Amino acid sequence: MDTENPGAATVEELTTKEATAANNWCLIESDPGVFTEMISGFGCTGAEVEEIWSIKADAFRHLEPIHGLIFLFKWLDDKPAGRVVTDRSDIFFARQVIPNACATQALLCLLLNLEHEDIDLGQTLTDLRNLCQDLDPECRGHRLANEEKIRKVHNSFARPELFVVEESTDFIEDDCYHFVGFMPIKGKLFELDGMHEGPIELADIDQQQNWLDVVRPIIAARMERYSVGEIHFNLMALVSDRQRCYERKIQMLVNLPSQLSHADRQAEIANLRSHVRHEKEKKRRYRKENIRRRHNYLPFIVELLKQLGETGQLMAICDKAKDRSYLCKPSKDTRDQQPQ
Repeated sequence: MDTENPGAATVEELTTKEATAANNWCLIESDPGVFTEMISGFGCTGAEVEEIWSIKADAFRHLEPIHGLIFLFKWLDDKPAGRVVTDRSDIFFARQVIPNACATQALLCLLLNLEHEDIDLGQTLTDLRNLCQDLDPECRGHRLANEEKIRKVHNSFARPELFVVEESTDFIEDDCYHFVGFMPIKGKLFELDGMHEGPIELADIDQQQNWLDVVRPIIAARMERYSVGEIHFNLMALVSDRQRCYERKIQMLVNLPSQLSHADRQAEIANLRSHVRHEKEKKRRYRKENIRRRHNYLPFIVELLKQLGETGQLMAICDKAKDRSYLCKPSKDTRDQQPQ
């Protein structure tokens, strides 16, 4: 490593540490509460993640400003939808060099390309961006793999497993799901997918154009490529902290002159305070859900099964479940009549 420039490194140097960390990243659930807590865990403030339930324009408006989108889909080894850019050092992009890290990588690529007054990256992410400034995407991926704090935050959502199954090195034909990011950067729409050599330039964004109107049909077209009935998609938005936004608007209405009448101003303040209460309740729900995600229920489950077995109830429950499953299973004639 260049001692004159600690940010400069080669893939070989970074791979030494990564060899022990490559398989230590867990799968991450596609949930706004998980991603919002990860942002906080990284030390970043002023940002959160919201789930998008529809790609219609109305589903986005109440969340603006939206800084980026995170899209989960069934991965296909296809050609990129646009031009892969390899000469944009002003865009933070890292190759995915370790398994199971695509969720955190998609989130970080959005955050580290952000310049917005609402959002403070914090020391950890600022240092990471500075260290990676002169590295190529491959080296950035290896650098990210060895960021201990980021990996700990990511792995804090690992679920306890009763049985550990050794992974085979053979090709497995299971469905593989992948996270990518979409965001506007300097008048162009980019897809940030760590599986490619660089960011993918998708479209130009006119000055008077909302970038969300450009990206929505692109995501819709991506979904339409899959077979009818495929529903395993998830779309989330990286937005400014909604509670802070509402509280800022309240302060402006309280302290600054307004064209609203006194009655209208009080009504708007009451409406905003209702939104603040909703956001606080949402955050409490996120914390509770994340505690449950981390809790190890396995000892309780094992003890429950043991007690049911000792009291002779377990086999009866299993037989009842089998009977219910058999009744719910369609007959061969019914399956043959179903549309293909």
